[in-house]
Amino acid sequence: MEWHACLDEYEKLVIRMSTPRVVIDNGVCPTATLVKVDSARRHGILLDAVQVLTDLNLSIKKAYISSDGQWFMDVFHVTDLNGNKLTDESVISYIEQSIETTHCDRSHGFNGLTALELTGTDRIGLLSEVFAVLADLQCDVVDAKVWTHNGRIASLIFVKDCNSGSPIEDSQQIDKIEARLRNVLKGDNDIRSAKTTVSMALTHTERRLHQMMFADRDYERKPILEHTSELPAVTVQNWVERGYSVVNVQCKDRTKLLFDVVCTLTDMQYVVFHATIKTSGDKAYLEFYIRHRDGIPVSSEPERHRLIQCLQAAVERRASEGVRLELCTSDRQCLLADVTRTFRENGLNVTRAEISTTSDVALNVFYVTDATGNLADPKTIEAVRQKIGLGNLKVKQLPSVYHQKAEPEEQQAVGVGGAVLLSLGSLVRRNLYNLGLIKSYS
Repeated sequence: MEWHACLDEYEKLVIRMSTPRVVIDNGVCPTATLVKVDSARRHGILLDAVQVLTDLNLSIKKAYISSDGQWFMDVFHVTDLNGNKLTDESVISYIEQSIETTHCDRSHGFNGLTALELTGTDRIGLLSEVFAVLADLQCDVVDAKVWTHNGRIASLIFVKDCNSGSPIEDSQQIDKIEARLRNVLKGDNDIRSAKTTVSMALTHTERRLHQMMFADRDYERKPILEHTSELPAVTVQNWVERGYSVVNVQCKDRTKLLFDVVCTLTDMQYVVFHATIKTSGDKAYLEFYIRHRDGIPVSSEPERHRLIQCLQAAVERRASEGVRLELCTSDRQCLLADVTRTFRENGLNVTRAEISTTSDVALNVFYVTDATGNLADPKTIEAVRQKIGLGNLKVKQLPSVYHQKAEPEEQQAVGVGGAVLLSLGSLVRRNLYNLGLIKSYS
């Protein structure tokens, strides 16, 4: 018995040593809140910390990552999307508890739902067809994220049975859903690469989307449409004396950028030993000192080239240049099918989408372009809003290229629906509501 008692205490000591420790400081920096994390080093722990911060839609302005032996320390300078320090005690407490918990719950309320994973060739109207099939099969879409990149589409859709409100577990129904969706994704020219999978597993949605697009090798495909924004600059060089590969990424700054890069490095089985992240204006500069999990730096030119391609793809997947439309209305069956059909009938292509349902209210975000990937005509946007409902579908953000036009065109673009607003606080409030940190979303 004495041996078992000693073993229990030892296990407690190991747990205490391996559990990350978090300090949140608002006094050091005048413009940002410092989040300091130190812990025993293990693969993926940096991603865990970054994931907690980005799930709250916090902006990481600077970060310093360092390690010494088997120990590491991270310092993040963070603000909310309005550029303010973190003052809400419930948010601060959530960050501390989430990072300090070794096995955090990353499901965010997706228990009791069936996950559909879809990949294939993107085309205008594809999302409309997918949601129409799900509506026909009595599948209620509760949450979904859709990314497109280099002519490919990846989507993770969480559904339940319309009639029972339960997850879909009947094997025959699952086979039917998979077959119907696979036929839609195949179209006329994607017989081999279209994939549909039904899963009951819980996965961090955005990490899974990266994994799906990586498995689909979107980074190797040539973009069908020309990029309207500057491509991310990525270099990989070896520091032979120290045995590191040095990765530099320079691109336009945006929320969740660090998550996307660290997620890709982690899933490619690289370990970050040191890193510096800085932002200046709308630019971001990221430098990582990495090795493969076996301790070896990048060892060949094909591996270096592949790493550069994958990091560029990771940055680009979320960088949508389309008009941001937000739909807020009472949820109902066939809502998504009807809305996306209206987009298709008016020649709008959905480049990215975030679907969520809270207390029978649909809170959906769509990024749309015209059929060729160019800027959507303001008159087309207005016609779509008239069809769906001016009070339900609002223009929340225009891509920067709109503001580079001549003033008359700029005034016309800004006049779309008379409601071009930046919803800087809405995403944080929505996430806090979903995480149970606030009682109402408004």
